[in-house]
Amino acid sequence: MRKIAIIGSGSWGAALGIYLAQNGNEVKIWSFNEQERDMINNERKCMFLPKATIPDNVVCSSNFEEVLNDAEIILHVTPSKFVRSTIKNYKNIIKDNQILVMCSKGFESETELTLDEVIKEELPNIKYGILSGPSHAEEVSLNIPTALVIASTEDIVKEKIVEVFKSPTMRLYTSKDVRGVELGAALKNIIAFCAGVGVGLDLGDNTFAALLTRGLVEISRLGTAMGGEEKTFYGLTGLGDLIVTCGSMHSRNRRAGEMIGKGFSIEEARKEIGMTIESVDNIDVAYKLAKKYNVEMPIVNAVYDVLYNGLDPKSAVETLMTRNLKEE
Repeated sequence: MRKIAIIGSGSWGAALGIYLAQNGNEVKIWSFNEQERDMINNERKCMFLPKATIPDNVVCSSNFEEVLNDAEIILHVTPSKFVRSTIKNYKNIIKDNQILVMCSKGFESETELTLDEVIKEELPNIKYGILSGPSHAEEVSLNIPTALVIASTEDIVKEKIVEVFKSPTMRLYTSKDVRGVELGAALKNIIAFCAGVGVGLDLGDNTFAALLTRGLVEISRLGTAMGGEEKTFYGLTGLGDLIVTCGSMHSRNRRAGEMIGKGFSIEEARKEIGMTIESVDNIDVAYKLAKKYNVEMPIVNAVYDVLYNGLDPKSAVETLMTRNLKEE
């Protein structure tokens, strides 16, 4: 049994807590939200996972010291825009011999940094990894078979995380390509948002297949330009995560895009979904990174124009379909 701290009590943090507790570990979750904390402790429920029950060996607290003090492994699971500010609040508590695993997906908008770069700036001495892959929180909380990837340059991180997570319903693969795993996770949310727009416009399977295929090309283009390995984007943390996020109504990114396709505003989509929509927070970053690295990303450009320049979604589709023809 290992002592594990989870920073963040949203759907993914709670799902990981449930899974790891059922796998025989002692789990403490830090929550910013007192209502979420009290629901976990008193009702053994998470408001975002109505079908799941929180095991008795999970405790939730709003005190960083209580959660982090004895932990061997720390899982950071907050929205990407709060990663740095949250780390700043606990960086003086954690010790260099603890392992930090980033489970959030996205960029830091203000700096256009990946989240592993934020870790390196704030915690230069910590051993860390990135956990990613095709994994809806709802399904992990119910022990539905799932495969993930732990990426790290430190063998001890990969060994410990594989050992803690492995079970008949969870299979972990390892990777050294931290940058590729990070970028695949962040960029697929944007393509999932676009897939939702297509659903909202009542487009069909042909469109969906074209979007996923060409979207993956764009992810790979930018990802390799930024230092990721091409093969990573065709594995679990690229193609796999893209399939599950684009194809399921569990995905808040797809649901947000669907509302935009139906004519709702982004503010209305945020209110309806009630949770962080990472794609919306990161489309601007992806657009800027494509310009910075001189990478062609027509799908990203189109959705940027929809959100920031008032382009009608139907016109965006027409623009993509009538671009100059070329060899695949």
